[in-house]
Amino acid sequence: MIMSFRWYGDDDPVTLDKIRQIPNMKGIVTAIYDVPVGQVWDMDRIWALKKKVEDKGLFISAIESVPVHEDIKTGDGNRDEYIENYCQTLRNLAKAGIKVVCYNFMPVFDWTRSSLEHELPDGSNALIYEEATVEKMNPLTGDLSLPGWDSSYTKDEMKSLLKKYQSITEEDLWNNLKYFLDRVIKVAEEVKIKMAIHPDDPPWSIFGLPRIITNEDNLERFLKLYDSEYNGLTLCSGSLGVAKNNDIPALIRKFGKRIHFAHVRNIKITNEKSFEESSHFSQDGSLDMYEIMKAYHDVGFDGPLRPDHGRMIWGEKGRYGYGLYDRALGAAYINGLWESITKEGAKK
Repeated sequence: MIMSFRWYGDDDPVTLDKIRQIPNMKGIVTAIYDVPVGQVWDMDRIWALKKKVEDKGLFISAIESVPVHEDIKTGDGNRDEYIENYCQTLRNLAKAGIKVVCYNFMPVFDWTRSSLEHELPDGSNALIYEEATVEKMNPLTGDLSLPGWDSSYTKDEMKSLLKKYQSITEEDLWNNLKYFLDRVIKVAEEVKIKMAIHPDDPPWSIFGLPRIITNEDNLERFLKLYDSEYNGLTLCSGSLGVAKNNDIPALIRKFGKRIHFAHVRNIKITNEKSFEESSHFSQDGSLDMYEIMKAYHDVGFDGPLRPDHGRMIWGEKGRYGYGLYDRALGAAYINGLWESITKEGAKK
């Protein structure tokens, strides 16, 4: 694996100087965050980002993300123009040596939580999802604000977009995803960039929106839409793991070489469709992190892997889920599991 860390650029309080002090940290997962969705990423800005990271002795192990415009997901408007722009961005990234690009195909919301700073029994703060609270936040029927909403939309624009999706079924979304893949993966193959779709977070419908990257059957269906080594997965244990029917180690072993990027984190399931984010330590959540890392080791995973969302601990303030301390603890824990599993295997 390539131990990696998410970095949100110059405005991120977690600086590259801090990140590089984490043992075994090699890769940076980042993006150009202020480019409007659907526009081409400028080559000069890509080179500048690459230089900034490499000047600190690190390298860009994955781009997360190149966002997909809503016209592509709905299959209307200017989707062909936006897909061509997406392809050009991939060509530009490839010129700078980028090998992995993460993206998602979630309608409207990239992720959904009901609270960003729920206090856990130990006094730390974490992201949580409570189904009853989220149901009250439906933007078509209520006025509550939902953490994770794209602030670039006004309330009226959000409602208009959600109404458009009311006529789009899961099959429509599958068809629109295939239309996108048929054009984008051809370019990915040409420029040798591995595309890695992120699962829906959480992996079930919210506000009636279709969601399709949710479980084993759908992951398999997705990979068959365009059967290429460059069409692969970002396997996020925290996103898929909140649904009890998703066996994360089994998914890793099944999809193996088609996993191009790994997000490793733990969650604690508190109800059928409710959960809280925990420390990475197995006993603090519902997922067995040893078994997850052993599965990655068994399939010979050698791509970028990052500790995912962390709690806010020790009084740290910053980007919710993306503080330094708990993610650094997660990286250290993952390092320890990986070393242990590697040495156990060498003794056999």
